[in-house]
Amino acid sequence: MNFPILSSLILLPLVGSLFILFVKSDASSNYQSSKYVALFTSFVNFLISIYLWYLFDNSISEFQFIEDKQWLRGFVNYKIGIDGISILFILLTTFITPLSIISVNNSIKSRLKEFLIAILIMESLMIGVFCSLDLVIFYLFFEGGLIPMFLIIGIWGGTRRIYSAFKFFLFTLLGSVLMLVAIIAIYWITGTTDVVQLYELGIDWKYQNLLWLAFFSSFAVKTPMWPVHTWLPDAHVEAPTAGSVFLAAILLKLAGYGFIRFSLGLFPIASDFFTPLIYSLSLIAIVFISLVALVQDDMKKLIAYSSVAHMGFVTLGIFTLTQQGIEGSIIQMISHGLVSAALFLCVGVLYDRTHSRLISSYGGIVSIMPKYAVVLMIFTLAAVGLPGTSGFVGEFLILLGAFQKSFITAAIASLGVIFAAAYMLWLYKRVVFGNLINKELFKIPDLNKSEIFILWSLAIPTLFFGFYPEPLINTIEISIQDLIKMYDLNLSSYAEFNKDNFIK
Repeated sequence: MNFPILSSLILLPLVGSLFILFVKSDASSNYQSSKYVALFTSFVNFLISIYLWYLFDNSISEFQFIEDKQWLRGFVNYKIGIDGISILFILLTTFITPLSIISVNNSIKSRLKEFLIAILIMESLMIGVFCSLDLVIFYLFFEGGLIPMFLIIGIWGGTRRIYSAFKFFLFTLLGSVLMLVAIIAIYWITGTTDVVQLYELGIDWKYQNLLWLAFFSSFAVKTPMWPVHTWLPDAHVEAPTAGSVFLAAILLKLAGYGFIRFSLGLFPIASDFFTPLIYSLSLIAIVFISLVALVQDDMKKLIAYSSVAHMGFVTLGIFTLTQQGIEGSIIQMISHGLVSAALFLCVGVLYDRTHSRLISSYGGIVSIMPKYAVVLMIFTLAAVGLPGTSGFVGEFLILLGAFQKSFITAAIASLGVIFAAAYMLWLYKRVVFGNLINKELFKIPDLNKSEIFILWSLAIPTLFFGFYPEPLINTIEISIQDLIKMYDLNLSSYAEFNKDNFIK
């Protein structure tokens, strides 16, 4: 089609943020106008992304809806396009954004206009990451997302917001500096930063290990993998609810997407060489971080640590290099985007009413908030990976792929499912059941209409894709098959090259 639908998805949130920028902020009616503009913009973007999914042809593996415009003459083109992998992350981004905007009704009390602008800019940059088909364009979108999230944490966060914002910014920026150096090196080696051309040309095996490590330094921090995960709990605890939702649901997925698109796609030989390293770090994240989550007394910190453990499953599945493993990783990322967003919103519901995130402040709230108890139960069980929820589909496929590669690795990873059940069900028991000892809890109301709408909007796809994951699998299947074929072809060519050299 001639219409630039991907550029429209990227630019529409920026247009909405410009409208909000010129809304006067001296009256409550204008605050309402800002929210309506942001909500309308994000909802229209979601409808466009649904239409894009409808138009998408999942029977071919090539990139579709490609837009290629000259930007820096002779060096970088503005090139964007999608395949079956990227379109699901675009859908997740456009789905989460309007829900985040609705949630600000209770959590953001000041400078709402600026907050909404930051959210819309974040949406634009995240969509740009998932569309980029040029390494420089990818890097600009990838790093650009740091700025609005830094402001969201630093301005609207909690008491330690400045410390957490700078820790988040420095960790993620320093990790990405090496990736920028690697992108420049790739241009020097191949003469292009076009991802499609790089897939066809390939990168000389002599350079792959160093380039892989440079990209890994960025993706490992963003995932985050152990031991560079320490910025995440602080960022989540101090971020406002809508910021935590965006951070957990979208920002953490950038690195998983990057591993699939670039680490496997551009550096297959290095990926094969470093697979034991990824397995080791993933298993530590799954088992050790789950144990850390068990001893947390802050609900947000517990959920933040659980995100690290769940992303450990994602990296494990990606580097099994099996159809089931990579499919499971993508479905796990989509599921985690829905479930983690909902869990942070559930914490935000209680925090807005009592101004406490401590587990010890609660207990017995099922008797005063039965609607809340029901939706929290759904997302708790989804986080555990109960059959019938999207969390089960992702974890099952990942473990299936891991068993094909290494029985011991899969067996150790399976412990993560047990530990997840331990810390999530223990959290639910302490918050929802028991005696209602805290007298102040008698005053708090159950879910209001907007909270019910947000949480059930997340619960419905969590349950639907748990019972019927076919739409997700059909979308990504051909793209993953093509990726694995390209990966295997590169490995076999490299093995043949080494064999010939050995004979000589």
